[in-house]
Amino acid sequence: RFVLSAGHASALLYSLLFLNGYDISIEELKRFRQLDSITPGHPENILTPGVEVTSGPLGQGFGNGVGMAIAERYLSSYFNRDGFSVVDHYTYVLASDGDLMEGISSEAAALAGHFKLNKLIVIWDNNKVTIDGPTSLAWSENVLERFHALGWYVQDIEDGYNLAKIEEAVRNAKEQKDKPSFISVRTHIGYGSRLQDDCRAHGAPLGKEAVEEMKKRFNWPLEEFYIPEEAWRYREEKIKNGVKMEEEWRRIFERYRENYPDLADLLLRCFNRDWGKEYKKYLPVFTEGMATRAASGKVLNAIAKHIPTMLVGSADLFESTNTYLHGLGDFQADNPLGRNIHYGVREHAMGAIMNGMAYHGGILPCGGTFLVFSDYMRPTIRLAAMAGLQVIYVFSHDSVWIGEDGPTHQPVEQLSSLRLIPNLWVIRPCDPNEVSVAWEIAIERKDGPTAIILTRQKVPVLDRNIYPTADNIKKGAYVLADTDSSPDIVILASGSEVHLALQAKRMLEDRGIKTRIVNMASFEIFEQQEEKYKLEVIPRNVRKVAIEAGRGLCWYKYVGENGLVISIERFGKSAPYQDLIKDFGFEGEKILYEILGHFKIS
Repeated sequence: RFVLSAGHASALLYSLLFLNGYDISIEELKRFRQLDSITPGHPENILTPGVEVTSGPLGQGFGNGVGMAIAERYLSSYFNRDGFSVVDHYTYVLASDGDLMEGISSEAAALAGHFKLNKLIVIWDNNKVTIDGPTSLAWSENVLERFHALGWYVQDIEDGYNLAKIEEAVRNAKEQKDKPSFISVRTHIGYGSRLQDDCRAHGAPLGKEAVEEMKKRFNWPLEEFYIPEEAWRYREEKIKNGVKMEEEWRRIFERYRENYPDLADLLLRCFNRDWGKEYKKYLPVFTEGMATRAASGKVLNAIAKHIPTMLVGSADLFESTNTYLHGLGDFQADNPLGRNIHYGVREHAMGAIMNGMAYHGGILPCGGTFLVFSDYMRPTIRLAAMAGLQVIYVFSHDSVWIGEDGPTHQPVEQLSSLRLIPNLWVIRPCDPNEVSVAWEIAIERKDGPTAIILTRQKVPVLDRNIYPTADNIKKGAYVLADTDSSPDIVILASGSEVHLALQAKRMLEDRGIKTRIVNMASFEIFEQQEEKYKLEVIPRNVRKVAIEAGRGLCWYKYVGENGLVISIERFGKSAPYQDLIKDFGFEGEKILYEILGHFKIS
């Protein structure tokens, strides 16, 4: 598998994919960076045949490569049998100076060294130039010593144009049994052009005259997009060899299927992201109240053994996020079948590594941290959504109600911020049984990531003999409690604030005000419903209120400019959460009077 972490070199990747027989035409190479071409400015996995990952934001591809290597280690250990190496490959990463400047590369490299991922090979395009100028402007560390200290096998090639030396270094790397490999290759940006070693060569076109000058220097025909017959023959040979290699693998797999039919079936299902239906039989039904993070932990431990390639990790918060899979072991160098990945305090690397596992295929990656620390991994969440990756995030401690840790750890803007990311589903269940359904939604969704937002504090279990079933959150939002006729007020809420909305309903109806409660568990899923259903749940021309313990701007789409949003528009405080509830006015009676005052109801 190959990751171009230096995504700005996408033209090189597209050219090589063309030469190696992928479905990229000369016409598409000519349409580089043009509207609706399959050769965009940075690689996109869902757009271009042969592109493994969506890269460009520097450092991301490095982390993806580590994730791919972890996936290969786990899957090969799980599925391979004597004589049948059905999962067996190296992961190669081409990284730039900028990739290695980004902190995420150090985070991910530290984990790769710790896990001794010997089938990971990173090649550093060491050209000593970034966009602003020479790397010496801001970079003077000994990169080779850094990787040596992180437990990598390090090689240094002074002449990056000596192909024999590079091949020798790769062969050396493949002989390593307990270390990932880092190969520094000294190159020159704009090699052979008048802009060699000049930062302007990074993004600016050389111009026709400079290109012709360079072609003459290399004795290359001046014709634009010239491809010699030798290259065409090479491409045809690669296509033939590729067909032969695939046929050979399929023959091996058929013999594997004959000997291990259950494993073969599972392998195919996992790479098709078909996680089976067996786990659904074990989704818990809850009868007692608890924090939704605790309910999530019970759900995970009930279903994980029925999804054997689900790998769950945490950024040093397994206990707090309740994401640890008990009895299923820790993934380590000496235990490649462990199902729990300890990422350490490295949220950003965790996100990129989970993306890498999803890009690889066969793995259902899940990871947990506090909601406030989703900010540390936001670039990876955005890329997961852009690339359509099935990744599941468990974000606990979802509001200022986490209490004593104070405003640094109390999320206020994060929930709204996550809802702004296209193709990310955000689900905030209101009780333990909705947590079970949220996990089912996330597992069944194949075309993008899902964030499950969970409380630290205990919440009640709704009596589903009185209220509609928890399955209704599969529509994103639903009428939880209604009136006998058209409502005077509709209150929308999510998560723990749903219970506060129910209190407000009782108080309003004591005053003769007919009130509907809408449980708004997921904006994104609700928006996918038919317009008729959406209007049935949230009708026009009725007074509307939204209640949520976070920034409220997103709610105005539903309540309208004349509606009332009861939210938190400032940072929190350090105090027991019961005191914070009073301080922020999230109590039934205060909510009642705020509603009455806003709509001038006497």
